[in-house]
Amino acid sequence: MVAVIAVFGPTASGKTAVAEAVADRLGTGVVSCDALQVYRGLPILTNQPSRPTALVGVRELDEEMSVGAYATLAHAAIDDLIERTRAAVVSGGTGLYLRAALADLAVPPPPAPGVRERILAEVEADPAAAHERLAAVDARAAAAVHPNDRRRLVRALELAEAGVSLVPDDDRLWASATRHPTLIVGLDVPADELERRIVARTAAMFEQGVVEEVRTALAARVSQTAAKALGLDEIATLPEAEARERIVIRTRRYAAYQRKWMRRIPGLVGVDGTDGPDEVADAVLAHASRWLDGGP
Repeated sequence: MVAVIAVFGPTASGKTAVAEAVADRLGTGVVSCDALQVYRGLPILTNQPSRPTALVGVRELDEEMSVGAYATLAHAAIDDLIERTRAAVVSGGTGLYLRAALADLAVPPPPAPGVRERILAEVEADPAAAHERLAAVDARAAAAVHPNDRRRLVRALELAEAGVSLVPDDDRLWASATRHPTLIVGLDVPADELERRIVARTAAMFEQGVVEEVRTALAARVSQTAAKALGLDEIATLPEAEARERIVIRTRRYAAYQRKWMRRIPGLVGVDGTDGPDEVADAVLAHASRWLDGGP
């Protein structure tokens, strides 16, 4: 029997509305797997749902957020919904967070205090020598990391010192195992319709006051994780018309990246996302019905 229904898709494909409609039909709630919706203070920019959703607005903007920390919270939220309602709906567009919510990931521990700073200084002083050290301790990672890619070189050396490889033996982006019986659906929206929705959503953000929201957020400290919110830098540094145009371009590129994630998820069931949320939710549950009814 399916216990979790996960709704994934590119940005602006209507995931949130579909997930809410599915949850309503099942009498359960939704757990967000969006890396930026975890933050309070940017509800317009990060397109946060209007109704209560687990793991939305659970961190302050000055706090960092990791996949490991998110996984712990997501597992607890999903388990709670299943215990109370026998089902849970997971929705969002951050592929790694979706995987972390549904599966048990072997997430390496954070580096000990001072380790990252020491390795960063080593890499900045002599990246070629640092890469040679990586090759000596983890040849597979060294082959995958260019000496000039300092961010990944630092991370690879951190992991190597912790006894973990940046390129594990099983480096598949996804494995089929999940913590609960799970149906993963991917919303398929034609490129021209998705483009229309991206443009419309960007315009709506500005009409709703996203510029003032960003100014207020940046008046205080924003963590490195929260600063990755798409559009934050554009709104802060560009004239409004140019910011709008740049956000549409970046959102389009991000949607293409999310489509690649969809193709890598084993067992994903594609669902036409061009209809309204209720119709798409009905299609999702039609795919799940034989499991939800206790069938094979």
